[in-house]
Amino acid sequence: MSFVATPAAALLPRLATAMAICALALLTFFQFPGRTWLQQDTQIYAPILQHLRDPSVLDRDLLVQYPHVTYTLYDELALLLEKVTGADLQHILGTAQIVCRAIGIWGIYLMATAAGLDLWGALAAAALFSLGAMIAGPSVLTFEYEPTPRALAVPLIFCALGFVSHRRYVAAGAVSAAAFLIHAPTTVPFGLVLLWLSRRDFRRTLPAWIALLASLVILLIAAYAQPGVHQQQQFFTRLTPSQEAVQRMRTAYNWISLWWSSLLPQYLFLYALGCLAFARVKNFLTPELRSCAIILPAMGMLSMPLSYLLLEQLKWSLTPQLQPMRVLLFVTAFAVILAALAAFRAKHLAESLAWLLLVFYIPMRVQLFDPPSWRIVLTATGLAAFTTAALRLPRQALLIAAVLAFFLIPGLGGVSNYPDLHTPQLAELTTWARANTSRDAIFLFPDAGRRVHSGIFRADAQRALYVDWKGGGQVNYLKDFADEWTRRWQIINRTGYGTASVPQYRRLGVDYLVLLRDHLLPGVQPVYLNTNYAVYRTEAE
Repeated sequence: MSFVATPAAALLPRLATAMAICALALLTFFQFPGRTWLQQDTQIYAPILQHLRDPSVLDRDLLVQYPHVTYTLYDELALLLEKVTGADLQHILGTAQIVCRAIGIWGIYLMATAAGLDLWGALAAAALFSLGAMIAGPSVLTFEYEPTPRALAVPLIFCALGFVSHRRYVAAGAVSAAAFLIHAPTTVPFGLVLLWLSRRDFRRTLPAWIALLASLVILLIAAYAQPGVHQQQQFFTRLTPSQEAVQRMRTAYNWISLWWSSLLPQYLFLYALGCLAFARVKNFLTPELRSCAIILPAMGMLSMPLSYLLLEQLKWSLTPQLQPMRVLLFVTAFAVILAALAAFRAKHLAESLAWLLLVFYIPMRVQLFDPPSWRIVLTATGLAAFTTAALRLPRQALLIAAVLAFFLIPGLGGVSNYPDLHTPQLAELTTWARANTSRDAIFLFPDAGRRVHSGIFRADAQRALYVDWKGGGQVNYLKDFADEWTRRWQIINRTGYGTASVPQYRRLGVDYLVLLRDHLLPGVQPVYLNTNYAVYRTEAE
């Protein structure tokens, strides 16, 4: 039942392995866990990129006036690829997302082979991890749905860890340096693991340090030359009371005091299970992989008290920018990786079934202790039983069982990770705005609240918004932006969206109000109307 590497497996073409990994990456993108565009943080990045490409686009939008892309090459690389290929941002970044996911899956495959699994066992372990997981609390995912800097960098770090597991430090340095250039905070856990490993053999790890140092120099040069920056991020100041108030309201996921009571038991449970799985498989792991499996989940657990100290007690302004609790990702990630290894190494099928139940349950739930539906219970149990049975079949059956989960979890389990917010009515509104309004026009969706359809409109119509909820995600980074966003957000919540609000918004510089069809203004003729939206001009034609 143990899937230990054999000479026959080693003779299989590497190209076939690469193709299998690419196929898994495509499954994660087109099937499950999936992908979105302009529904999460690309609502922030896409307008910034549009403005950097053409400064006349969205130049009156608050979001692009305070970009937070100084310390990343994400924007430069995206715009360069757009210029070279002629493709649009969605397809360029989507392709980059697939490539990075494939690289990350390769990293899990490398970890599995470092645990002694053969080709089919390692591919199956990589497939199980590729089902993804939501990290509740800090609100991150092992496979992010949108091609943001972090979404591209995290898989690169998993690949770097895979290389480290095989002592391939030159390759690990190259991949981690690429991750650093895209999203530097994501590489901090890897750097700490590398520091631990360097104490034994610094000469062996030196290439990785050289690569990371080179990436730091490149990033600082690029930051110095970054165009269009109105305010630098503040790293060594304390949050003001107003900054703390708006961050607690808008970015509550950074403040552990707001959610620890409901989620701490979950992370204690996952960490304990990860430790138990580690105890079952540690003798099969390389020393480097053992270090990763010990250090990274422990860092995740320690990130909670560390964040509480640095952010909620010391009020250090850098803390919400780094968001240290995102390292909790490794608690869940290694619980899945080690549980899969324990399942494949278990001597008894009952133990394999127990581990696999955990592996299949995690991708289907955000909060593990909330009562699941019967569909989820039956799907997780069925997949675990089928995969356990596959352990007694030819080795290829194990990968087939893992791949079935990509279809059965959203199908039989009814798991949908996100809604589709791109409605025909919103597309019609966008088309009308681009064809019939000035590029300098400012729009406001005063009844949108915390819904994010206005952000889709901004990027697709390339028309400025006065303020919106999703755009407020930059309050972590820039004080001036946070102050202005807060002022505007308070205004629209105080003013509302009745007929009397129209002249008030006119004085604020808003040209068009977009309301849901249910909130038509009595006695006022809209300039555009469809089944979902009504648009009003604040000044008479």
